[in-house]
Amino acid sequence: MNGSPPAAVTLRDLEKRFGSFVAVNRISLEVAKGEIFGFLGPNGAGKSTTIRMLCGLLAPTSGSATVVGLDVATEAEKIKSQIGYMSQKFSLYEDLTVEENIDFYAGIYRIPHKLKEQRKRWVLEMAHLEEQRGTATALLPGGWKQRLSLGCALLHEPPVLFLDEPTSGVDPISRRSFWELIYEKADEGVTVFVTTHYMEEAEYCDRLALIFRGELIAVGTPGELKRRLMRDAVLAVSSSDSQGLLAALEGQGNLKDVAVFGADLHVVASKAQQAEETVRRRAREAAIELHSIEVITPSLEDVFVSLIEEREEAERPLAEVKS
Repeated sequence: MNGSPPAAVTLRDLEKRFGSFVAVNRISLEVAKGEIFGFLGPNGAGKSTTIRMLCGLLAPTSGSATVVGLDVATEAEKIKSQIGYMSQKFSLYEDLTVEENIDFYAGIYRIPHKLKEQRKRWVLEMAHLEEQRGTATALLPGGWKQRLSLGCALLHEPPVLFLDEPTSGVDPISRRSFWELIYEKADEGVTVFVTTHYMEEAEYCDRLALIFRGELIAVGTPGELKRRLMRDAVLAVSSSDSQGLLAALEGQGNLKDVAVFGADLHVVASKAQQAEETVRRRAREAAIELHSIEVITPSLEDVFVSLIEEREEAERPLAEVKS
């Protein structure tokens, strides 16, 4: 790390407990300046709790974390002026108009009067809401609310942007448009820390951390995670009846996982050739026509499911001993 610029965000054994429940379990990682860093995991994994600690909204139980060099435990108020924060509920006041929401957040962030009109103009242009400035926010479509919320989070030009499930419930076209804006801000040097449970969205990130039950289970680029962590083979199977074939493959001991993936099935197994033989045999027995079977590069979803299953298998003997 000699000669490297200081990290924009650091976590060192960060932990949060609620009574006996461990929501975040001793997480350590670093996020570089200008990086789009994804925090990926299922609902309830600890993603939002981690972000709330980093934003100074929730005190850690133990461990430490810094944002732009400021300590989350002792300098929470200073951190709030250095970050933008957008939650999955858009953080907007729906009874206010578009312009009133921008004015409100300009006041919250104490933007100087001489800059206020310039920054408001930027938000309206960025969000393509010039014609809707007088419209009640409640009446905006989800994608427009999303862009407005992002604009309000960036009004004060923070160096770090925290996005907590920002595209939840938004249509795919709006989601792609939103990510184009994120790329623009990262190109300008803004560090983006985003939580998501959308696997295709995780592909847009420079690096990812996979979190499960409060524990960090892997960190790397999307490509690294696929190459390094997926020990099993993944077969894409196209057939005349995916649902029927899925049912036919249930209970086959040499197949670790079978799941619908678009119009096909993804079959995960330790030995690709044996898995292919099993698929062909079961399809033949079920009178289902196979169009193609090929070994493919795993998706992030394949990797994540595989890692979770490995973790659960490792924990199962311990649970049985305790019981």
